[in-house]
Amino acid sequence: MIASLRQYFLLHPLRFSVFAGLIFRLLATVFSKGFGFFDDHFLILEAAQSWVDGTDYNYWLPSELDPSRQPQGHPYFYVGIHYILLKIQTMVGITDPQGKLYLIRLLHAIWSLLVVYFGFKIAYKKSNLTVASYVGLALALYWFFPFLSVRNLVEVACIPPLVIATWLVIKSDGKLTGKSAFYIGCMLALAFSFRFQTIIFSAGFGLALLLMRTPFKFLVLIFVGFVVTAFLTLGLLDIYVWGTPFVEFWAYVQYNIDNATVYGVDVWHMYFSIVLGLLIPPLSILLFCGFLKSWRKEPLLFWPSLFFFAFHTYFPNKQERFVLPILPFIIILGCIGAYQIVMQFHLREKKWFKGAILFCVILNLILLPVLTFSYSKRNRVEAMCYIAKKKDCVRLIIEDSNRENDFTMPPQYYLQNWKSVFGITKFFTPDSMLMYYNRTPADERPNYVVFMQAENIVGRVDSLRKRFPTLHYEATIEPSFIDKTVHFLNPLNDNQTTYIYKIR
Repeated sequence: MIASLRQYFLLHPLRFSVFAGLIFRLLATVFSKGFGFFDDHFLILEAAQSWVDGTDYNYWLPSELDPSRQPQGHPYFYVGIHYILLKIQTMVGITDPQGKLYLIRLLHAIWSLLVVYFGFKIAYKKSNLTVASYVGLALALYWFFPFLSVRNLVEVACIPPLVIATWLVIKSDGKLTGKSAFYIGCMLALAFSFRFQTIIFSAGFGLALLLMRTPFKFLVLIFVGFVVTAFLTLGLLDIYVWGTPFVEFWAYVQYNIDNATVYGVDVWHMYFSIVLGLLIPPLSILLFCGFLKSWRKEPLLFWPSLFFFAFHTYFPNKQERFVLPILPFIIILGCIGAYQIVMQFHLREKKWFKGAILFCVILNLILLPVLTFSYSKRNRVEAMCYIAKKKDCVRLIIEDSNRENDFTMPPQYYLQNWKSVFGITKFFTPDSMLMYYNRTPADERPNYVVFMQAENIVGRVDSLRKRFPTLHYEATIEPSFIDKTVHFLNPLNDNQTTYIYKIR
């Protein structure tokens, strides 16, 4: 079996890579439920489904009841796609929140395969079949790709058009036509419509084209394609909602300027650690060296990624997912440069290299199925699913008194209830909750309590039961294996046991 697969890979490396990537992405589509980060759920699914249900969960849209609302800096294009997909499924009778996401994960999985296909072709054009084969395998089966590919992450969804734009230049050996130049601009703008920060990548892309001495008329056509596509995907939506084009983009820029140091501030070398860790050392070190080695020969693969990486390294607000759009480019150019480095190794060094590669491959093969089959944020998702099935939830109380001011947000998409949620923290105490409960009309009072985390759970339950004597235990929801692992590695990740109680 293994010999047959190896033989097929040697004969058809591109086809093998695409099919292998498809298989693991299909597995992730079926088994990798939940959400990976805050933004891929609360800024995408929650907003889109609330619009389908006739509400505005995040208060992103203008309202006659609240004339003070202003744009908050969220591109409507990507969340709008989810709105359409969720709306169509609702219209044909698919109402189960988990069921709707199978189609959405599947479409994301297929979309991500474009990175495998065009990444292979870029490497083949710029190096040889051996390098392209390794690039195809890496983009298909690096341990984190199937899991990330089915998430609703703008940082991942924006990658295919960036890779396609790069391929359109490399395919022509730098000798563009008017049509290809326009399409390149369209692809860069499409990525921008998913993720605003890719405009930094586009700036590096423009510099690379200048270094390649691209004729000015083609640069103009790329710019025109960018502007036209951005207007169609973003400008028109902003005009429809706010009456002004690109108002959300400028709100986003202003928000990040005003809040650059408010949250998510980390050390300047954070992204170096993330890239080196994700790509598994010592292979990741070799790939990074290969990436840097090829800066002069491959400006189109180097400068856009460097611009993007440097900007996020400099900017104070740092989150792990921000660096994801350039990972495929680091892999592609890293493999090209690493191959040249390895070819200069002596026999003893090549033996060491083979041992290091074997270690990385084995570790990758262990991590790949673990993450592909992982159910991320299971405790929070299943808690909402459990309460939703009861069909009697009025409102929720989130008891998160181990935290200071903010409580862990429940994914109300799965709850199918958009009424406001009360949260108990160290600041907003059980006594404060009882006061608000008594002031709330009887038919609007919360009747379910979700306790986050196991820490001091007995004392917290007893404390709340003194205020609500009819508090009754319902269920305990355990986090998944991957959630427990992530919490162990970084306790800041709230992936702990959830306890459900009901106020009778």
